[in-house]
Amino acid sequence: MGELIPGLPEEVARECLVRVGFDQLPVVRRISRQWKSEVESPDYHRLRRAEGLARPVLALAQAQPAAPADDAAPAAHKHSSTAASGGPANSYRMVLLDPVEGRWAPLPALPGPTESLPLFCQVAALDGGQGRKRLVVVGGWDPETWAPMDAVFVYDFLTGAWRRGAPMPGPRRSFFACAAVGGAVYVAGGHDEEKNALRSALAYDPDADAWAWLPDMAAERDEPRGLCVAGRFLVVGGYPTQAQGRFVGSAEAFDPATSAWAPVQDGLIEDGACPRTCCAAPGASERMYMLRDGHLVARDGLAASWLPVAQVPEDALTAATVSAIPDGRVVVIGAGCHGGDQTVYVLREEAGKGASWARAPAPPEFSGHVQAACSLQI
Repeated sequence: MGELIPGLPEEVARECLVRVGFDQLPVVRRISRQWKSEVESPDYHRLRRAEGLARPVLALAQAQPAAPADDAAPAAHKHSSTAASGGPANSYRMVLLDPVEGRWAPLPALPGPTESLPLFCQVAALDGGQGRKRLVVVGGWDPETWAPMDAVFVYDFLTGAWRRGAPMPGPRRSFFACAAVGGAVYVAGGHDEEKNALRSALAYDPDADAWAWLPDMAAERDEPRGLCVAGRFLVVGGYPTQAQGRFVGSAEAFDPATSAWAPVQDGLIEDGACPRTCCAAPGASERMYMLRDGHLVARDGLAASWLPVAQVPEDALTAATVSAIPDGRVVVIGAGCHGGDQTVYVLREEAGKGASWARAPAPPEFSGHVQAACSLQI
C-alpha cells in the first residue's frame, strides 16, 4: 500500500486528513481506496475527537430562499412561488450549521421528483459506531399535495448520499414525537388522516432498515415533543382528540431496556404550553431547555424545577427553534416577526460568569424558516 500523501511521513499525512472539514468527508472518501479506509477507521474518528476536531453541528430542515421577483415578468407569472433553485413552493432542504464557527453547508437534495424535504417532517441523528453518522428524515407532508407521507430517508455522512428507508407502518401520521435513542429512531403519537390523536409508537432500526411496533402510550398525544433524556425516549405534552389544541403538561418515557412506558410527573411543562421548543442536552445529561415568556429556561432532571437562564433576543423570539449542542451550548434560531429572516444566537453558560448570547452569521441563502432540527457531532 502506498503513502497516504506522497512525500509526507505517515503521521503528518494523517494529521492533515483529520483536519478535513465535516462537509468534505464524502469527497475525501472518494479520492482513493487508502483514504476511504482511513476516514472509515475507528482510529481516525478517535483522533479527531482527541485533538478537538470533532465539530458540534446542527442539521436543519430549512426553507429554500425565494427567487427574487422579476418586475419584467408577465403578471400571470409574477406570483408563481418558486425556490431559488427552481423548486416548488414550500420547498425545504437539509443544511448543516456549525454554530460556533458560523459555517453553513447544504446537503444533497433528496431522491425524488421534487427534491424537497417533506413539510413538517421530523429529523434525527444517529451514531452507527466507528464514527459513522447518519441522519434520518421521517414522515411529513408531500410539498405539492400536502398529503401525509410515510416516507423515510437516510443520509450517510461518509458516503454523502441519501437512500430511501422502509416506509413507516400504520396510519400515515402527522405532528408526532420523534427522537434518536441509542441506535434507533423512535416515533410516538401525532394524529392520523382523520385528525384522530394517536397513542401508538414505533422504532426504526436503520441498520436492519426495519420498523418495530412498541407498546402504546397511556394517553393520546397529538403534537407532542420527542426527546432523548438519560437513554429514554421522552414524549412531552400533546393533546387528545377531543381537546384540539389544548396542550397537557404531562409526559411519558419509554425505556428501551425494559420495553415499557412509565409516566413522568404531571406538570413537566405547564398545561396549555406548546412543547415545540423543548430540547435536551446530548449525552448522559438530564438537562432540558425550552422557551417560556421570552426566556430560555432549564431544568436538571425530570424531578427538578424550571429555572431561568437568559432572556432571548427580540429578533429570535418568533417561531423559534431551540437546540442543545454537544459542547454544552444552546442555539436559538428564530425571527423578529412571522415571515422574517431567521437569526441565529448561540448561548454559552460559564460558571461564575452567567450566560451570554453571541449572534452567529446567517448568509442570505441560509436565512429561511427552520421547521426541524437535531444536533450531532462530526
